Amino acid sequence: MGLHEEGAVLPSVIGVGVAPTTGMRKGIVVDVEETVSAITAAVDEAERISGVAIDRATISVDGAHVSSQNSRGVIAVGRADQEITVDDVLRVEEAATAIQMQPNREIIQVFPRSYAVDGQMNVKDPVGMNGVRLEVESHIITGLLPAIKNLDRCLHQAGIGIQGQVLVPLAAGRAVLTKQQKELGVAIVDIGGGTTGVAVYEEGDVLYSGVLPVGASHITNDLAIGLKTSVDTAEKIKLKYVRAHVSKASLQEKIRIEELGGEDALVTRASLQNIAGARLEEIFGLVRAELKKVGKDVMLPGGVVLTGGGAKMPGIEEMAREALDLPVTIGKPEGFTGIVDRVNDPAFAAPVGLMLENMTFASRERTPAADSIGQAVNKLKKTLRNFLP
Repeated sequence: MGLHEEGAVLPSVIGVGVAPTTGMRKGIVVDVEETVSAITAAVDEAERISGVAIDRATISVDGAHVSSQNSRGVIAVGRADQEITVDDVLRVEEAATAIQMQPNREIIQVFPRSYAVDGQMNVKDPVGMNGVRLEVESHIITGLLPAIKNLDRCLHQAGIGIQGQVLVPLAAGRAVLTKQQKELGVAIVDIGGGTTGVAVYEEGDVLYSGVLPVGASHITNDLAIGLKTSVDTAEKIKLKYVRAHVSKASLQEKIRIEELGGEDALVTRASLQNIAGARLEEIFGLVRAELKKVGKDVMLPGGVVLTGGGAKMPGIEEMAREALDLPVTIGKPEGFTGIVDRVNDPAFAAPVGLMLENMTFASRERTPAADSIGQAVNKLKKTLRNFLP
């Protein structure tokens, strides 16, 4: 077992399963059968390596249909002696979820950010305090119900029960961000295949989250068009030759791309940069606009942490630093034991975060309620199961 810097014991990774799929596009299921086949293949590989049967999982929620907002709930404290109880906390958190939504949207996750007791702000845990008025500020993530149901259906057909649902950048943040980074203020940018997830933390809690409908696969498609080749060949070229950040002196350098063959095999570094660089500039331009929404495009002491498969591109750290004008680092899961060579990779930030969340959900279900607080927590799980991550 490994120890996280915050003192929590980390699991030993004993199995990993990876399978490509064309059944999802921009985080949305577009082919149920293909997606089910990919889930089954990945689970089978993980079961074979670990020797453990898998029947439940925590899954990621992705796609531009996801949106978030901050909401405030207010209640009067119930007890005559004005002592705030766990039931009061549950009631005020439920009050915060009373938001206006379109009929086809559903709450995915709710994060209580801070409480206020009789106007005293920034209270982290109000239980046991005295007051008349209790308020909570919550971060609420919603998604389109059809998109969520289609994903649920794929898991069900693959024989996997859903333990919980977590937004992709928040799962990545769980795996790579430290408590200190979250307290200072940090953004995590998870560059996936068809989407880029963004989450901003401040004072230890989620301030903003969202998903952009553009990712690393768009660079592959651009290369396929620009170099007049297949998508599969373009992907190989991207992984082997493309750099996110190129110095002016090396732009005229000629590269022989064996995958192209013939007269087209010799291309300049500038031609690759014009194709890939334009798409990366778009991605980071959109990321900066997201940060600006919450006033964090300048003041972000913890900087930006890049994760996802797109974060593996050589030079992307330097390019992001210039485009965002903020400190930038690459985040990958660390501190684990077992087959760490498979998961010590930015592409595995979100999956490892989901694994950690899955263990949390499972431990909650196994732990009996030994006192009134434990019973109240169980009551919350039963009555607000759709609202919990």
